Amino acid sequence: MLVAVTGFGRVWRHRFGKDKDDPRRFARAVYYNTTGVVVEGKIRQRPQICGYARFDAVGGFNPNFPFRMINRVFECAEPSMWMGYNKLLFKRMLTAGERPDYFLTVVRPELTGVLTIANSEWRSSDTWLLCFSECAQEQEAMLLMPAYGWVRGQLGRFVLKPSERQPWMARLVLSCE
Repeated sequence: MLVAVTGFGRVWRHRFGKDKDDPRRFARAVYYNTTGVVVEGKIRQRPQICGYARFDAVGGFNPNFPFRMINRVFECAEPSMWMGYNKLLFKRMLTAGERPDYFLTVVRPELTGVLTIANSEWRSSDTWLLCFSECAQEQEAMLLMPAYGWVRGQLGRFVLKPSERQPWMARLVLSCE
């Protein structure tokens, strides 16, 4: 499965190898990205739906420059659930842009307005909710969306539209329904 990254959640974690004498310990690091919200001026994880995207350093992910991974396409494992957590493993970054099967998309109320995830009509049926954090009116959702998948927020219905010339790039656009 090919997935293009359009954005990241606010919370990052990492895991290094346990052998402190291993010279490749940091080269084999694993990085986890999930959602978070601002609580009393600090980013906090307030998961309503638990999940994460996992990136391996050996797969081409560079933690020093995560935003260089935006609009890049990765080979990924199929989404799964493990110990109650939704997970998506990013295996390796492709060297050239290709048409992805899905996009890793992050949604916040600044764009869509508040999402009502209790309502079954808040997203298209082919969109998978990886994780969701919420506290008061603060929200962040990380979604795996196909091209032209949609979400409905307080401000309307937003469709994920890929670029015609660069199909690995996409953005949420307000739909006139």
